[in-house]
Amino acid sequence: MAAIRINVTGKNLEVTPALRSYAEKKVAKIEKYLNDNQNASAEVMLRTERGVHIAEVTVNLSGIILRGEGKTSDMYTSIDACVDRIERQFNKFKTKIQKKLHGPKIGELPTASQEEESKSGPKIVRTKRFALKPMDVEEAVMQMELLGHDFFVFTNAHTDDANVVYKRRDGNYGLIEPEY
Repeated sequence: MAAIRINVTGKNLEVTPALRSYAEKKVAKIEKYLNDNQNASAEVMLRTERGVHIAEVTVNLSGIILRGEGKTSDMYTSIDACVDRIERQFNKFKTKIQKKLHGPKIGELPTASQEEESKSGPKIVRTKRFALKPMDVEEAVMQMELLGHDFFVFTNAHTDDANVVYKRRDGNYGLIEPEY
């Protein structure tokens, strides 16, 4: 039987038993997309900022990450909007997700003509190559701002790993570090 582990946390908000139960029930709807032997996990973050109720759900389906966010004046409505977004994402990419999780079926193995047809979707139109200069995070943020980009890839001088800094919607910055 497919199962989804759900973890509900709150920030600037007390997660009441009723709110926790509602969030768990709504997020559990995602189980219908899982195969019988598949497990998934979901992180639910409920928070308030300046009177706005925000629900964020991040679902990990065997390494495929789906994320939804809902912002309204009511937390229950925010949870609904958030789960609806995740369901829309899943439905939009359902075929690609299923193939990634389970591989193609024998009858779906592409022939030469099918491969040409499948190339009509979004495609990589440009490739950039550049040397990853070792720098600290602050220098990478400055470089990103100077270039006017939303993200910047660099080698972290302290760890020697490839990192990414990015500009968040809230105006702050994020850092992506690899985990081995």
